[in-house]
Amino acid sequence: MKRRDLLKSGLAAGIIAGASLAVPALPARLAAQPRAGSVRDRVLFDIAKRELDRAGDAIWRRDIVGIADFGVHSAQQRFYFVNLDREEVTAAHVSHGTGSDPEHDGWLTRYSNVEGSNATSKGAYVTWEWYQGRYGTSVRLGGLDSTNDAALRRYIVMHRATYAEPSHIERWGRLGRSNGCFAFGSDNFRTALLNLSGGRLLYADSLGLQDNGAMLTREQQLAALTPDVPSAMQRYSPGAF
Repeated sequence: MKRRDLLKSGLAAGIIAGASLAVPALPARLAAQPRAGSVRDRVLFDIAKRELDRAGDAIWRRDIVGIADFGVHSAQQRFYFVNLDREEVTAAHVSHGTGSDPEHDGWLTRYSNVEGSNATSKGAYVTWEWYQGRYGTSVRLGGLDSTNDAALRRYIVMHRATYAEPSHIERWGRLGRSNGCFAFGSDNFRTALLNLSGGRLLYADSLGLQDNGAMLTREQQLAALTPDVPSAMQRYSPGAF
């Protein structure tokens, strides 16, 4: 047999042998990888990304976003430092304004963008530079929405305050109130100063976000804390219910 014929016969045999080998089928679609963080954290990641997209070029540092959830009581840690690069969330205490909580019961019940209202304003803010003010080192804020665009002339800033310390909650069951500013205790403000100033996004709204990712109204949260009280019939005949 000629060499050329040997090569042809060998190639043909190789093709036949190769065709008989079982080739594992590739999956039609790779399974999605689980995202980092708790259910609550993943909701916060989504809100942070949504608000960054909405703010656009007004925000020039997009790694960390601050989210203030004024839909929960001031005794709870309701300010979140959302690190999108690391997919980490750190919670802190933050105060709301006196004009937003006239009953001083720890619940924010109204927002205002009006000078002299001493109320908290909802919406997106850009954090600006540090400065020395009435409460020491503070961070200026610029309002990006029609609901908070008076922030600069209202002197709405981030600052530290003794009434925003955890010890205030231990004594009174709630934080004290600001004049509309985002007031933190010393440790939490240090975190804000190092991680949230200089062109980052701060977003404030009443989310009522829970650990399981649900968003509840004030009434729903209070109802969840109130034990069920049996009716007169249930007390009379408990075995029937």
